[in-house]
Amino acid sequence: MKNRIAYRLAIAALAICALLLGIVFPAFANDAPDRVLHGTLDGKDNHTYRTLPFDVPAGTTRITVQFEYTGHDEEHTTIDLGLLGPDGLRGWSGGSKHVFTVAATDATPSYLPGPIHPGLWKVLLGVPNIRATSHSTYQAKIWFGHADDPAWLPAVLHPPLRNEPGWYRGDLHMHTTHSDGSCKSQSGQKVPCPLFFTVQGAAERDLDFIAITDHNTVSHANAMLELQPYFDRLLLIPGREVTTFSGHANLFGTTAPVDFRVGSKDVPDWNALLHAIAPLGGLISINHAIRPSGEPCMGCGWTADPPADMHLIQAIEIVNGGDAGTPYSAVPFWEQQLAKGIRLTGIGGSDNHNAFQDAPGIGSNPTGIPTTVVHAQALSMPAILDGVRAGEVFIDVQGSRDRLLEFTGRVDAQVAAMGGTLQAPSGRTIDFDVHVAHAADTGMQVFVDGKHRPEYDVTIADADQRRSFRWAADGQPHWLRIEVHDVAGKPLLIGNPIYVNFAQAHN
Repeated sequence: MKNRIAYRLAIAALAICALLLGIVFPAFANDAPDRVLHGTLDGKDNHTYRTLPFDVPAGTTRITVQFEYTGHDEEHTTIDLGLLGPDGLRGWSGGSKHVFTVAATDATPSYLPGPIHPGLWKVLLGVPNIRATSHSTYQAKIWFGHADDPAWLPAVLHPPLRNEPGWYRGDLHMHTTHSDGSCKSQSGQKVPCPLFFTVQGAAERDLDFIAITDHNTVSHANAMLELQPYFDRLLLIPGREVTTFSGHANLFGTTAPVDFRVGSKDVPDWNALLHAIAPLGGLISINHAIRPSGEPCMGCGWTADPPADMHLIQAIEIVNGGDAGTPYSAVPFWEQQLAKGIRLTGIGGSDNHNAFQDAPGIGSNPTGIPTTVVHAQALSMPAILDGVRAGEVFIDVQGSRDRLLEFTGRVDAQVAAMGGTLQAPSGRTIDFDVHVAHAADTGMQVFVDGKHRPEYDVTIADADQRRSFRWAADGQPHWLRIEVHDVAGKPLLIGNPIYVNFAQAHN
Protein backbone atom coordinates (compact mmCIF):
# COMPACT_ATOMS: atom_id res chain seq x y z
CA MET A 1 0.00 0.00 0.00
CA LYS A 2 2.81 2.42 0.85
CA ASN A 3 4.45 1.75 -2.51
CA ARG A 4 1.18 2.38 -4.33
CA ILE A 5 0.61 5.67 -2.51
CA ALA A 6 4.18 6.77 -3.21
CA TYR A 7 3.78 5.87 -6.88
CA ARG A 8 0.57 7.85 -7.20
CA LEU A 9 2.09 10.84 -5.44
CA ALA A 10 5.02 10.69 -7.84
CA ILE A 11 2.67 10.53 -10.84
CA ALA A 12 0.70 13.51 -9.52
CA ALA A 13 3.89 15.50 -8.93
CA LEU A 14 5.12 14.78 -12.45
CA ALA A 15 1.77 15.78 -13.90
CA ILE A 16 1.79 19.08 -11.99
CA CYS A 17 5.35 19.81 -13.10
CA ALA A 18 4.36 19.02 -16.67
CA LEU A 19 1.47 21.46 -16.53
CA LEU A 20 3.62 24.18 -15.00
CA LEU A 21 6.30 23.71 -17.66
CA GLY A 22 3.84 23.43 -20.52
CA ILE A 23 4.85 19.82 -21.21
CA VAL A 24 2.31 17.15 -22.07
CA PHE A 25 2.83 13.52 -21.15
CA PRO A 26 0.13 11.72 -23.14
CA ALA A 27 -2.03 9.85 -20.64
CA PHE A 28 0.92 9.75 -18.19
CA ALA A 29 3.45 8.04 -20.47
CA ASN A 30 5.48 7.09 -17.36
CA ASP A 31 2.71 4.76 -16.21
CA ALA A 32 5.08 1.91 -15.33
CA PRO A 33 3.82 -1.72 -15.19
CA ASP A 34 3.38 -3.42 -11.83
CA ARG A 35 4.84 -6.72 -13.04
CA VAL A 36 7.17 -7.67 -15.89
CA LEU A 37 7.55 -11.35 -16.82
CA HIS A 38 10.34 -12.55 -19.12
CA GLY A 39 11.12 -15.87 -20.74
CA THR A 40 12.24 -17.79 -23.80
CA LEU A 41 10.78 -20.42 -26.09
CA ASP A 42 12.44 -22.74 -28.61
CA GLY A 43 11.57 -25.54 -30.98
CA LYS A 44 10.75 -27.96 -28.15
CA ASP A 45 7.80 -25.70 -27.21
CA ASN A 46 6.04 -26.11 -30.55
CA HIS A 47 2.39 -27.18 -30.13
CA THR A 48 2.49 -26.76 -26.35
CA TYR A 49 0.89 -24.48 -23.75
CA ARG A 50 2.71 -22.58 -21.05
CA THR A 51 1.45 -20.44 -18.16
CA LEU A 52 3.07 -17.33 -16.70
CA PRO A 53 1.84 -17.02 -13.09
CA PHE A 54 1.57 -13.72 -11.22
CA ASP A 55 -0.05 -12.67 -7.93
CA VAL A 56 -2.85 -10.10 -7.98
CA PRO A 57 -3.08 -8.05 -4.77
CA ALA A 58 -6.31 -7.30 -2.95
CA GLY A 59 -8.03 -4.12 -4.11
CA THR A 60 -7.18 -4.66 -7.78
CA THR A 61 -10.13 -3.91 -10.09
CA ARG A 62 -8.43 -4.17 -13.49
CA ILE A 63 -5.69 -6.31 -15.03
CA THR A 64 -4.03 -5.13 -18.22
CA VAL A 65 -1.46 -7.20 -20.11
CA GLN A 66 0.87 -6.17 -22.93
CA PHE A 67 2.71 -9.10 -24.54
CA GLU A 68 5.63 -8.88 -26.98
CA TYR A 69 7.91 -11.53 -28.45
CA THR A 70 10.63 -11.96 -31.06
CA GLY A 71 10.72 -14.05 -34.21
CA HIS A 72 7.23 -13.36 -35.51
CA ASP A 73 8.23 -11.61 -38.72
CA GLU A 74 11.59 -13.27 -39.38
CA GLU A 75 10.82 -16.90 -38.51
CA HIS A 76 6.99 -16.98 -38.41
CA THR A 77 6.96 -17.79 -34.70
CA THR A 78 3.41 -17.50 -33.37
CA ILE A 79 2.39 -17.23 -29.72
CA ASP A 80 -1.30 -17.11 -28.80
CA LEU A 81 -2.60 -15.43 -25.65
CA GLY A 82 -5.18 -16.09 -22.98
CA LEU A 83 -5.80 -15.39 -19.29
CA LEU A 84 -6.56 -17.73 -16.41
CA GLY A 85 -8.00 -16.43 -13.14
CA PRO A 86 -8.65 -18.15 -9.83
CA ASP A 87 -12.09 -19.12 -11.18
CA GLY A 88 -10.88 -20.40 -14.54
CA LEU A 89 -10.49 -19.11 -18.08
CA ARG A 90 -11.19 -15.38 -18.48
CA GLY A 91 -10.51 -15.25 -22.20
CA TRP A 92 -8.51 -16.37 -25.20
CA SER A 93 -7.50 -13.95 -27.96
CA GLY A 94 -5.11 -16.22 -29.83
CA GLY A 95 -2.72 -14.18 -31.92
CA SER A 96 -5.14 -11.33 -32.66
CA LYS A 97 -4.17 -8.97 -29.82
CA HIS A 98 -1.00 -8.03 -27.99
CA VAL A 99 -2.72 -5.84 -25.38
CA PHE A 100 -5.82 -6.78 -23.42
CA THR A 101 -7.63 -5.78 -20.24
CA VAL A 102 -10.23 -7.28 -17.92
CA ALA A 103 -12.26 -5.43 -15.28
CA ALA A 104 -15.67 -5.59 -13.68
CA THR A 105 -17.07 -2.98 -16.07
CA ASP A 106 -15.38 -3.97 -19.32
CA ALA A 107 -12.93 -6.24 -21.07
CA THR A 108 -11.13 -6.41 -24.38
CA PRO A 109 -13.15 -8.47 -26.88
CA SER A 110 -12.12 -12.12 -26.46
CA TYR A 111 -12.15 -11.65 -22.67
CA LEU A 112 -14.90 -11.63 -20.06
CA PRO A 113 -15.60 -8.67 -17.77
CA GLY A 114 -16.12 -9.55 -14.14
CA PRO A 115 -14.72 -9.17 -10.63
CA ILE A 116 -10.96 -9.32 -10.19
CA HIS A 117 -10.34 -11.70 -7.31
CA PRO A 118 -6.97 -11.49 -5.55
CA GLY A 119 -4.67 -14.46 -5.79
CA LEU A 120 -2.85 -16.40 -8.47
CA TRP A 121 -3.55 -15.45 -12.10
CA LYS A 122 -1.76 -16.74 -15.19
CA VAL A 123 -1.08 -15.42 -18.65
CA LEU A 124 -1.77 -18.42 -20.87
CA LEU A 125 0.52 -19.00 -23.87
CA GLY A 126 -0.21 -21.31 -26.75
CA VAL A 127 2.50 -22.04 -29.32
CA PRO A 128 0.99 -23.10 -32.68
CA ASN A 129 4.27 -22.55 -34.50
CA ILE A 130 7.94 -22.23 -33.63
CA ARG A 131 10.55 -23.83 -35.87
CA ALA A 132 12.84 -26.54 -34.52
CA THR A 133 15.89 -24.28 -34.73
CA SER A 134 14.18 -21.04 -33.60
CA HIS A 135 14.40 -19.19 -30.32
CA SER A 136 11.96 -16.51 -29.12
CA THR A 137 12.21 -14.19 -26.16
CA TYR A 138 9.00 -12.76 -24.70
CA GLN A 139 8.00 -10.08 -22.24
CA ALA A 140 4.64 -9.65 -20.50
CA LYS A 141 3.99 -6.27 -18.87
CA ILE A 142 1.14 -6.29 -16.37
CA TRP A 143 -0.69 -3.33 -14.82
CA PHE A 144 -3.03 -3.49 -11.81
CA GLY A 145 -5.83 -0.92 -11.83
CA HIS A 146 -7.90 0.37 -8.95
CA ALA A 147 -11.45 1.67 -8.62
CA ASP A 148 -10.44 5.31 -8.34
CA ASP A 149 -8.18 5.33 -11.41
CA PRO A 150 -9.19 7.71 -14.20
CA ALA A 151 -10.58 5.95 -17.26
CA TRP A 152 -7.46 6.53 -19.38
CA LEU A 153 -5.15 4.45 -17.21
CA PRO A 154 -3.10 2.47 -17.97
CA ALA A 155 -1.82 4.55 -20.86
CA VAL A 156 -1.06 1.49 -22.99
CA LEU A 157 -4.82 0.97 -23.41
CA HIS A 158 -5.57 4.53 -24.50
CA PRO A 159 -2.83 6.11 -26.66
CA PRO A 160 -3.66 9.51 -28.18
CA LEU A 161 -5.43 9.32 -31.52
CA ARG A 162 -3.53 12.46 -32.49
CA ASN A 163 -0.57 13.80 -30.58
CA GLU A 164 -0.49 17.47 -31.52
CA PRO A 165 -2.17 20.58 -30.11
CA GLY A 166 -5.15 22.00 -31.92
CA TRP A 167 -8.88 22.60 -31.94
CA TYR A 168 -10.87 19.39 -31.50
CA ARG A 169 -14.61 19.15 -32.13
CA GLY A 170 -16.94 16.95 -30.14
CA ASP A 171 -20.27 16.20 -28.51
CA LEU A 172 -20.37 15.77 -24.74
CA HIS A 173 -23.91 14.50 -24.15
CA MET A 174 -25.67 11.49 -25.72
CA HIS A 175 -27.61 8.35 -24.82
CA THR A 176 -27.75 4.79 -26.15
CA THR A 177 -29.39 1.44 -25.45
CA HIS A 178 -27.60 1.49 -22.08
CA SER A 179 -30.21 3.99 -20.86
CA ASP A 180 -33.04 5.62 -22.83
CA GLY A 181 -31.56 5.95 -26.30
CA SER A 182 -33.84 4.46 -28.94
CA CYS A 183 -34.15 4.01 -32.69
CA LYS A 184 -36.18 2.05 -35.23
CA SER A 185 -35.57 -1.65 -35.61
CA GLN A 186 -35.35 -3.42 -38.95
CA SER A 187 -39.13 -3.80 -38.89
CA GLY A 188 -39.66 -0.16 -37.94
CA GLN A 189 -40.36 -0.65 -34.25
CA LYS A 190 -38.94 1.66 -31.58
CA VAL A 191 -36.25 -0.30 -29.71
CA PRO A 192 -33.21 0.45 -27.52
CA CYS A 193 -30.59 1.73 -29.93
CA PRO A 194 -27.20 -0.05 -30.10
CA LEU A 195 -24.26 2.12 -29.18
CA PHE A 196 -22.65 1.48 -32.57
CA PHE A 197 -25.21 3.67 -34.33
CA THR A 198 -24.45 6.63 -32.05
CA VAL A 199 -20.73 6.27 -32.70
CA GLN A 200 -21.26 5.84 -36.42
CA GLY A 201 -23.42 8.99 -36.44
CA ALA A 202 -20.60 10.94 -34.79
CA ALA A 203 -18.10 9.62 -37.31
CA GLU A 204 -20.37 10.71 -40.16
CA ARG A 205 -20.37 14.22 -38.64
CA ASP A 206 -16.53 14.21 -38.69
CA LEU A 207 -16.33 14.78 -34.95
CA ASP A 208 -13.04 14.25 -33.14
CA PHE A 209 -14.49 13.07 -29.82
CA ILE A 210 -17.73 12.11 -28.13
CA ALA A 211 -18.72 11.27 -24.57
CA ILE A 212 -21.33 8.56 -24.01
CA THR A 213 -23.38 9.70 -21.01
CA ASP A 214 -26.05 7.13 -20.26
CA HIS A 215 -28.05 7.69 -17.09
CA ASN A 216 -26.39 6.52 -13.87
CA THR A 217 -24.47 3.68 -15.52
CA VAL A 218 -21.16 2.91 -17.18
CA SER A 219 -22.23 -0.38 -18.72
CA HIS A 220 -21.51 1.19 -22.13
CA ALA A 221 -17.77 1.16 -21.32
CA ASN A 222 -17.52 -2.44 -22.51
CA ALA A 223 -19.00 -1.70 -25.94
CA MET A 224 -16.84 1.43 -26.26
CA LEU A 225 -13.71 -0.63 -25.66
CA GLU A 226 -14.74 -2.88 -28.54
CA LEU A 227 -15.47 0.03 -30.91
CA GLN A 228 -12.48 2.29 -30.22
CA PRO A 229 -9.87 0.37 -32.30
CA TYR A 230 -12.11 0.60 -35.36
CA PHE A 231 -13.05 4.26 -34.86
CA ASP A 232 -9.43 5.35 -34.73
CA ARG A 233 -10.18 8.97 -35.68
CA LEU A 234 -12.97 9.42 -33.12
CA LEU A 235 -12.06 9.48 -29.43
CA LEU A 236 -14.65 7.73 -27.24
CA ILE A 237 -14.82 9.15 -23.72
CA PRO A 238 -16.73 7.18 -21.09
CA GLY A 239 -19.14 9.28 -19.09
CA ARG A 240 -22.50 9.08 -17.38
CA GLU A 241 -25.34 11.47 -16.72
CA VAL A 242 -25.69 11.53 -12.96
CA THR A 243 -29.46 11.77 -12.86
CA THR A 244 -31.14 12.81 -9.61
CA PHE A 245 -34.47 14.28 -8.52
CA SER A 246 -32.80 17.69 -8.05
CA GLY A 247 -30.60 18.02 -11.11
CA HIS A 248 -28.58 16.23 -13.77
CA ALA A 249 -24.83 16.46 -14.36
CA ASN A 250 -22.45 14.70 -16.72
CA LEU A 251 -19.42 13.01 -15.19
CA PHE A 252 -16.66 12.35 -17.72
CA GLY A 253 -13.47 10.31 -17.61
CA THR A 254 -14.16 7.76 -14.90
CA THR A 255 -15.91 4.40 -14.74
CA ALA A 256 -15.67 4.17 -10.94
CA PRO A 257 -18.88 3.31 -9.06
CA VAL A 258 -20.79 6.42 -8.00
CA ASP A 259 -23.86 6.40 -5.75
CA PHE A 260 -26.26 8.84 -7.44
CA ARG A 261 -29.11 8.60 -4.90
CA VAL A 262 -29.13 12.23 -3.77
CA GLY A 263 -31.63 12.63 -0.94
CA SER A 264 -31.07 9.12 0.40
CA LYS A 265 -29.51 8.14 3.70
CA ASP A 266 -26.19 7.39 2.01
CA VAL A 267 -26.10 10.52 -0.20
CA PRO A 268 -27.98 13.25 1.68
CA ASP A 269 -27.33 16.05 -0.81
CA TRP A 270 -25.40 17.09 -3.91
CA ASN A 271 -22.40 18.21 -1.85
CA ALA A 272 -21.96 14.69 -0.49
CA LEU A 273 -22.05 13.37 -4.05
CA LEU A 274 -19.60 15.98 -5.34
CA HIS A 275 -17.13 15.26 -2.54
CA ALA A 276 -17.32 11.55 -3.39
CA ILE A 277 -16.66 12.31 -7.08
CA ALA A 278 -13.77 14.74 -6.52
CA PRO A 279 -10.97 12.13 -6.02
CA LEU A 280 -11.83 10.17 -9.18
CA GLY A 281 -9.93 12.34 -11.67
CA GLY A 282 -13.01 12.99 -13.81
CA LEU A 283 -14.79 16.18 -14.78
CA ILE A 284 -18.36 17.08 -13.83
CA SER A 285 -20.68 19.45 -15.67
CA ILE A 286 -24.22 20.56 -14.79
CA ASN A 287 -26.74 19.80 -17.54
CA HIS A 288 -29.71 21.92 -18.81
CA ALA A 289 -29.76 23.83 -15.52
CA ILE A 290 -32.88 25.94 -16.01
CA ARG A 291 -35.16 23.40 -17.66
CA PRO A 292 -38.49 22.88 -15.90
CA SER A 293 -38.60 19.90 -13.56
CA GLY A 294 -41.72 17.80 -13.34
CA GLU A 295 -43.50 14.87 -14.89
CA PRO A 296 -42.24 15.57 -18.46
CA CYS A 297 -38.63 15.60 -17.24
CA MET A 298 -38.15 14.73 -13.60
CA GLY A 299 -35.14 16.47 -12.08
CA CYS A 300 -34.04 18.13 -15.33
CA GLY A 301 -33.73 21.59 -13.76
CA TRP A 302 -30.98 22.31 -11.23
CA THR A 303 -32.74 22.59 -7.84
CA ALA A 304 -30.04 21.34 -5.46
CA ASP A 305 -31.04 22.04 -1.85
CA PRO A 306 -28.92 22.85 0.08
CA PRO A 307 -27.10 24.67 -2.74
CA ALA A 308 -24.22 22.74 -4.22
CA ASP A 309 -20.68 23.99 -3.72
CA MET A 310 -19.96 25.18 -7.26
CA HIS A 311 -16.23 25.09 -6.58
CA LEU A 312 -16.52 21.30 -6.86
CA ILE A 313 -17.91 21.58 -10.41
CA GLN A 314 -15.81 22.28 -13.51
CA ALA A 315 -18.26 23.02 -16.32
CA ILE A 316 -21.86 23.73 -17.24
CA GLU A 317 -23.84 22.78 -20.32
CA ILE A 318 -24.99 26.19 -21.56
CA VAL A 319 -26.37 24.86 -24.85
CA ASN A 320 -28.43 21.67 -24.84
CA GLY A 321 -29.57 20.53 -28.25
CA GLY A 322 -31.24 23.43 -30.01
CA ASP A 323 -31.89 25.70 -27.02
CA ALA A 324 -29.29 28.41 -27.79
CA GLY A 325 -30.88 31.84 -27.69
CA THR A 326 -34.08 30.50 -26.09
CA PRO A 327 -35.37 30.84 -22.50
CA TYR A 328 -34.14 27.27 -21.87
CA SER A 329 -30.49 28.07 -22.49
CA ALA A 330 -28.43 27.96 -19.31
CA VAL A 331 -26.31 31.00 -20.25
CA PRO A 332 -27.96 33.21 -17.56
CA PHE A 333 -27.39 30.53 -14.89
CA TRP A 334 -23.76 30.25 -16.02
CA GLU A 335 -23.24 33.98 -15.79
CA GLN A 336 -24.72 34.06 -12.30
CA GLN A 337 -21.91 31.72 -11.24
CA LEU A 338 -19.28 33.79 -13.04
CA ALA A 339 -20.55 36.87 -11.20
CA LYS A 340 -19.79 35.03 -7.94
CA GLY A 341 -16.21 34.43 -9.09
CA ILE A 342 -16.81 30.74 -9.91
CA ARG A 343 -15.07 29.88 -13.16
CA LEU A 344 -17.14 27.21 -14.87
CA THR A 345 -16.37 26.33 -18.48
CA GLY A 346 -19.39 26.68 -20.75
CA ILE A 347 -19.89 23.62 -22.96
CA GLY A 348 -22.62 22.15 -25.16
CA GLY A 349 -24.18 18.77 -25.80
CA SER A 350 -26.71 17.38 -28.24
CA ASP A 351 -28.44 15.21 -25.60
CA ASN A 352 -29.02 12.90 -28.55
CA HIS A 353 -31.33 9.97 -27.78
CA ASN A 354 -31.87 8.52 -31.24
CA ALA A 355 -28.51 8.05 -32.97
CA PHE A 356 -28.64 9.39 -36.52
CA GLN A 357 -32.31 8.75 -37.25
CA ASP A 358 -34.83 11.49 -37.95
CA ALA A 359 -35.34 14.02 -35.16
CA PRO A 360 -37.96 16.71 -35.81
CA GLY A 361 -36.49 20.17 -36.14
CA ILE A 362 -32.90 18.97 -36.04
CA GLY A 363 -32.42 16.87 -39.15
CA SER A 364 -31.33 13.37 -39.90
CA ASN A 365 -28.27 13.40 -37.64
CA PRO A 366 -28.57 15.40 -34.39
CA THR A 367 -25.17 14.23 -33.11
CA GLY A 368 -22.81 17.17 -32.66
CA ILE A 369 -25.54 19.82 -32.62
CA PRO A 370 -24.20 21.75 -30.84
CA THR A 371 -20.50 20.96 -31.11
CA THR A 372 -18.15 21.73 -28.24
CA VAL A 373 -14.80 22.84 -29.68
CA VAL A 374 -11.85 22.41 -27.31
CA HIS A 375 -8.27 23.54 -27.71
CA ALA A 376 -6.26 20.61 -26.37
CA GLN A 377 -2.69 19.40 -26.46
CA ALA A 378 -3.67 16.04 -28.00
CA LEU A 379 -6.69 14.00 -29.00
CA SER A 380 -6.77 11.89 -25.86
CA MET A 381 -9.05 11.57 -22.86
CA PRO A 382 -6.86 13.48 -20.39
CA ALA A 383 -5.97 16.18 -22.92
CA ILE A 384 -9.58 16.86 -23.94
CA LEU A 385 -10.77 16.99 -20.33
CA ASP A 386 -7.82 19.19 -19.35
CA GLY A 387 -8.76 21.46 -22.26
CA VAL A 388 -12.30 21.75 -20.94
CA ARG A 389 -11.00 22.53 -17.45
CA ALA A 390 -8.69 25.21 -18.86
CA GLY A 391 -11.63 26.86 -20.62
CA GLU A 392 -10.21 27.47 -24.10
CA VAL A 393 -13.52 26.29 -25.48
CA PHE A 394 -16.28 27.61 -27.71
CA ILE A 395 -19.66 26.20 -28.74
CA ASP A 396 -20.54 25.84 -32.41
CA VAL A 397 -24.32 26.02 -32.02
CA GLN A 398 -25.23 24.59 -35.43
CA GLY A 399 -22.53 21.95 -35.36
CA SER A 400 -20.65 23.12 -38.43
CA ARG A 401 -17.52 21.25 -39.39
CA ASP A 402 -15.19 24.23 -39.54
CA ARG A 403 -16.40 27.43 -37.85
CA LEU A 404 -13.72 28.92 -35.62
CA LEU A 405 -13.68 31.45 -32.80
CA GLU A 406 -10.39 32.50 -31.21
CA PHE A 407 -10.19 35.21 -28.56
CA THR A 408 -7.01 36.46 -26.89
CA GLY A 409 -6.03 39.37 -24.66
CA ARG A 410 -2.72 41.12 -24.06
CA VAL A 411 -1.53 43.49 -21.37
CA ASP A 412 2.12 44.18 -20.63
CA ALA A 413 3.86 40.80 -20.96
CA GLN A 414 0.71 38.80 -20.24
CA VAL A 415 -1.22 36.92 -22.92
CA ALA A 416 -4.41 34.96 -22.27
CA ALA A 417 -6.78 32.94 -24.41
CA MET A 418 -10.32 31.94 -23.47
CA GLY A 419 -10.31 30.53 -19.96
CA GLY A 420 -7.16 32.46 -19.07
CA THR A 421 -6.59 35.35 -16.69
CA LEU A 422 -5.05 38.80 -17.07
CA GLN A 423 -4.08 41.02 -14.17
CA ALA A 424 -4.50 44.71 -14.96
CA PRO A 425 -4.49 47.69 -12.57
CA SER A 426 -6.97 50.51 -12.90
CA GLY A 427 -6.43 52.58 -16.04
CA ARG A 428 -4.36 49.97 -17.85
CA THR A 429 -5.53 49.25 -21.40
CA ILE A 430 -5.97 45.65 -22.51
CA ASP A 431 -5.74 44.75 -26.21
CA PHE A 432 -8.13 42.02 -27.34
CA ASP A 433 -7.96 40.13 -30.64
CA VAL A 434 -10.76 38.08 -32.18
CA HIS A 435 -10.43 35.63 -35.06
CA VAL A 436 -13.59 34.29 -36.71
CA ALA A 437 -13.43 31.85 -39.62
CA HIS A 438 -16.03 30.22 -41.88
CA ALA A 439 -18.84 32.44 -40.55
CA ALA A 440 -19.24 35.14 -43.20
CA ASP A 441 -22.18 37.54 -43.13
CA THR A 442 -22.58 37.36 -39.37
CA GLY A 443 -22.00 39.74 -36.48
CA MET A 444 -19.54 39.66 -33.59
CA GLN A 445 -20.74 40.78 -30.17
CA VAL A 446 -18.71 41.48 -27.03
CA PHE A 447 -20.10 40.75 -23.57
CA VAL A 448 -18.58 42.24 -20.41
CA ASP A 449 -19.80 40.74 -17.14
CA GLY A 450 -22.73 39.26 -19.04
CA LYS A 451 -23.83 42.59 -20.57
CA HIS A 452 -23.77 43.15 -24.30
CA ARG A 453 -21.48 46.05 -25.26
CA PRO A 454 -22.75 47.15 -28.69
CA GLU A 455 -19.97 49.72 -29.12
CA TYR A 456 -17.66 46.80 -29.86
CA ASP A 457 -19.94 45.05 -32.37
CA VAL A 458 -18.38 44.19 -35.71
CA THR A 459 -19.83 42.74 -38.90
CA ILE A 460 -18.06 39.59 -40.05
CA ALA A 461 -18.08 40.00 -43.82
CA ASP A 462 -15.37 37.54 -44.83
CA ALA A 463 -14.79 33.83 -44.42
CA ASP A 464 -11.67 34.57 -42.38
CA GLN A 465 -11.69 37.79 -40.41
CA ARG A 466 -9.72 39.28 -37.54
CA ARG A 467 -10.79 42.20 -35.36
CA SER A 468 -9.22 43.98 -32.40
CA PHE A 469 -10.54 46.24 -29.66
CA ARG A 470 -9.15 47.93 -26.58
CA TRP A 471 -10.67 47.94 -23.14
CA ALA A 472 -9.66 49.94 -20.07
CA ALA A 473 -9.40 48.03 -16.81
CA ASP A 474 -10.61 49.51 -13.53
CA GLY A 475 -8.72 47.19 -11.21
CA GLN A 476 -11.83 45.13 -10.42
CA PRO A 477 -12.68 41.55 -11.50
CA HIS A 478 -14.44 41.26 -14.85
CA TRP A 479 -14.97 38.71 -17.57
CA LEU A 480 -15.21 39.32 -21.29
CA ARG A 481 -16.44 36.89 -23.91
CA ILE A 482 -17.43 36.82 -27.58
CA GLU A 483 -20.51 35.62 -29.43
CA VAL A 484 -21.12 35.44 -33.18
CA HIS A 485 -24.75 35.85 -34.30
CA ASP A 486 -26.54 35.39 -37.61
CA VAL A 487 -28.50 38.17 -39.33
CA ALA A 488 -31.59 37.25 -37.31
CA GLY A 489 -29.68 37.67 -34.07
CA LYS A 490 -29.46 33.97 -33.20
CA PRO A 491 -26.16 32.82 -31.65
CA LEU A 492 -23.91 30.72 -33.88
CA LEU A 493 -20.70 30.68 -31.82
CA ILE A 494 -20.50 31.20 -28.05
CA GLY A 495 -17.07 31.67 -26.53
CA ASN A 496 -15.80 31.25 -23.00
CA PRO A 497 -14.49 34.28 -21.11
CA ILE A 498 -11.11 35.81 -20.61
CA TYR A 499 -10.95 36.78 -16.95
CA VAL A 500 -9.53 40.09 -15.74
CA ASN A 501 -8.30 40.39 -12.15
CA PHE A 502 -9.79 37.01 -11.18
CA ALA A 503 -7.98 34.53 -9.01
CA GLN A 504 -5.73 32.30 -11.13
CA ALA A 505 -7.15 29.02 -9.83
CA HIS A 506 -9.64 27.14 -11.95
CA ASN A 507 -12.12 24.59 -10.59
